[in-house]
Amino acid sequence: MDLYEYQAKELFTAHGVPAPAGRVVSTAADAVTAAEQLGLPVMVKAQVKTGGRGKAGGVKFCKTLEDVQTHAGNILGLDIKGHVTRRVLVTPASDIAEEYYVSYLLDRSNRTYLAMATREGGMEIEELAVERPEALARIPVDAVDGVDAAKAAEIVEAGRFPDEVKDQVAQILVDLWKVFTAEDATLVEVNPLVRTPQGQVLALDGKVSLDDNADFRHPDHEGFVDNAAENELELRAKERNLNYVKLDGQVGIIGNGAGLVMSTLDVVAYAGEKHGGVKPANFLDIGGGASAEVMANGLDIILSDPDVKSVFVNVFGGITACDAVANGIVKALEILESGVGGGHTEKPLVVRLDGNNVEEGRRILTEANHPLVTLADTMDEGADKAAELAAP
Repeated sequence: MDLYEYQAKELFTAHGVPAPAGRVVSTAADAVTAAEQLGLPVMVKAQVKTGGRGKAGGVKFCKTLEDVQTHAGNILGLDIKGHVTRRVLVTPASDIAEEYYVSYLLDRSNRTYLAMATREGGMEIEELAVERPEALARIPVDAVDGVDAAKAAEIVEAGRFPDEVKDQVAQILVDLWKVFTAEDATLVEVNPLVRTPQGQVLALDGKVSLDDNADFRHPDHEGFVDNAAENELELRAKERNLNYVKLDGQVGIIGNGAGLVMSTLDVVAYAGEKHGGVKPANFLDIGGGASAEVMANGLDIILSDPDVKSVFVNVFGGITACDAVANGIVKALEILESGVGGGHTEKPLVVRLDGNNVEEGRRILTEANHPLVTLADTMDEGADKAAELAAP
């Protein structure tokens, strides 16, 4: 679960990370009241779970209450990359002498944690990583040892922070590690971490992603849930216990196993480059279950997405054999055609099966001879066909 900036800062403050005070409001009038309480000048910041707020006009500096009224009114309701702004954070404006960047995240490829740090914060960190990778320090963090004072000092040195802020940044790194571990986060990021002209180091902006699998340990995290701001399809999928994430593409993806689904996303994205820039529309992992009900629920969610032009079902038969998957697909289409889910069956499906009982699975689909289903022999072939069908 991704948190809003104000929620991330609540966790920062709870664990000792210095961050400016602020008020979260949902009307321009309340923004003015908050500014009066906090004192001018202030920043008015859109609270959405995406980047690029500043470029989209979602972050404004306000010298007067009239500025607050105007900018808050303009930001509320603003659509930023598909996220409608329903709240703004009003926070005191800070004078900035320097901007830095620090974060903790999962390093899945190396099965460990990773700290990233640089004295060149404020810009899009992805751009820095590509254009000047040597400026962004990457330090592995042992899961058992964690980040103590010595490890924090190592990160500070690697990030080449100025001498005058090293002690403060090191302490912030120790406290951010507490956020990362105590809250079961998968990402904790501060950008920018700033030094004021007075020499104080503050977390001006923050991102935190929490591991939903650890919710049972954190009943208090329920307060962070904002169903009104969640994607409708993702909410429907969650209600049906489906592991679904909406993306900005045209090819719906269904697979079994997170690794296979991630590989499928990559192959579809690559194939889509030849077909007008077609991209994957979602991540959907059905796990080990490919029953008719699971398939029907998955297809219903994906086919309800107006952006989806085709669907690629990529399944490797293991415990659930390919013949069971094929029967699930056939029955799922029958269920949807009967009217369940609004009858979203007009979009073509490309199916690639491999593994246990693959020949029987392919026979079942061939004999069903559904006009919307195309069989593919390989993942590359299936991805290319699905991208072709989704092309403008």
